[in-house]
Amino acid sequence: MLVYASELQGFPVLSLQVGGEIAICDFPVVDPNDLKLVAYTLTNIVQDEDTGGDILVLDDVREFSKNGLIVDSGSRFVSRDEVVRLNEIMSLNFNLIGLKVVSESGKKLGKIKDYTIDTKTFMIYQIIVDRPVIKSLVDPELTINRSQIVEIDDYKITIKNEAEKISLDQTEDFQPNFVNPFRSEPSLQDQNESATHDS
Repeated sequence: MLVYASELQGFPVLSLQVGGEIAICDFPVVDPNDLKLVAYTLTNIVQDEDTGGDILVLDDVREFSKNGLIVDSGSRFVSRDEVVRLNEIMSLNFNLIGLKVVSESGKKLGKIKDYTIDTKTFMIYQIIVDRPVIKSLVDPELTINRSQIVEIDDYKITIKNEAEKISLDQTEDFQPNFVNPFRSEPSLQDQNESATHDS
């Protein structure tokens, strides 16, 4: 199942041991090397003798449900210093939201305003790009699949030129989603003109 990252902001963390909510997801930790959500910093942690640190590593999530991320207990929470790889990723201070998106040819496409996550793997599946003001009149946002991404750095994401072309072509083929009741049957004038051409 795919969910928007924005929907997981403030998402509950549920403990099987306690049988209820023990924390709230705060800030996502994304590994820019493979665009995977690896952890969440936590707030509103229920403190007890079993609670670990203030970070939930997503490998420790037993299940994703509409009610929250389910873990065994608060003992699964860690601090960033406990996990070397996690500490390395967090030191990058990488945040997808607000990054510029450009094509390989250097064309500016907009900025990332959200992204979708596969709840089974926590891989980032698509990025949602907010278009510049002038372009947003025709095409308010672009949805770009991860397979179209060529390069990521601290300031921008570069995508294949084909991704840009496909997205823009879809808007050019726009069909109205309504039916004009006055055009459901050919008009009398149209019928007369058709008969004139046939004869």
